[in-house]
Amino acid sequence: MTPVVALTSGDPAGIGLETAFKAWSHFSDQDPFVLICDPDHAAETGQSLNLAMVRVGSPEAAGEAFSEGVPVLPVAFRNPATPGSPDAGNARNVLDTIRTAVECQRAGKVTAICTNPVSKSILKEGARFRYPGQTEFLTALSGADSGIMMLCNGDFRVVPVTTHIALRDVPGRLTGKRIERAIRVSEQALKSDFRIGSPRIAVAGLNPHAGENGMMGHEDIHLIQPIVAGLEAEGMAIRGPLPADSMFHAEARKSYDVAICMYHDQALIPVKTVGMMHTVNVTLGLPFVRTSPGHGTAFDIAGQNRADERSLVEALKLARRLAANRGTCSERRDA
Repeated sequence: MTPVVALTSGDPAGIGLETAFKAWSHFSDQDPFVLICDPDHAAETGQSLNLAMVRVGSPEAAGEAFSEGVPVLPVAFRNPATPGSPDAGNARNVLDTIRTAVECQRAGKVTAICTNPVSKSILKEGARFRYPGQTEFLTALSGADSGIMMLCNGDFRVVPVTTHIALRDVPGRLTGKRIERAIRVSEQALKSDFRIGSPRIAVAGLNPHAGENGMMGHEDIHLIQPIVAGLEAEGMAIRGPLPADSMFHAEARKSYDVAICMYHDQALIPVKTVGMMHTVNVTLGLPFVRTSPGHGTAFDIAGQNRADERSLVEALKLARRLAANRGTCSERRDA
């Protein structure tokens, strides 16, 4: 069977369906994906772009149908989709597409999962969604202890220890256990999924100048530094805490395979600045491969044929590559 990647629609009022149809031309029936969505929504999007869709009964049929159009595995939605106008009435169905993708993966029908962007506020309004994002929802569905968010832009990779919380809450949520788990899961993923035999890990400090020896906070000395020292003593190639303001320029990035950051923007601003449309979100620590484009729903440009599909294309390619790599490890230092 040709390996198939499951692609969810995301919020149908956003740009996910548009980028999915545009991404179709970048692939062939040798590397197909199957779009999990409402077929009526897909038909409207396809018609607006003059591209075809093909309804399939199972993911396995995607390879055979791919040359004819975008293969769509149907999940019925409650309401029509209006680009740019998210509808809380469709929130439960958005979650249904994610559940369907996970079920397909568990059944061995797809090799990886790629999720289009959702609106967390709409999900909360319409489905009482209690998770900070899709990462945490997928973690719960998988039964994993905790999923770790990684953002990739080529060989530039960052992992935020804390993610979708207010900045004022970050120091209180940073624990030794949380930091150490992010580091260990990242190292293991670099070995198993990215095929990097001896990963090099750089750890950012929390405070400016990594605390300047306690002059700007003590978390770097008393919390982060002991963890790094302990893992280094185990033989891990790790250093830190490092001043975040000097970690992300081109020369510095050559010295590590992943940067462990303490909070969301510390990680995401540099990787997206280097190349927004080539940035891919990867969830580490799950029993399956999951990727997502690095952008959001972009309701403001939905339905205007302005969406750029490059990040989704990169996410689909990376999902396929990581799934192929999983379970193998070599000394190559590339992704």
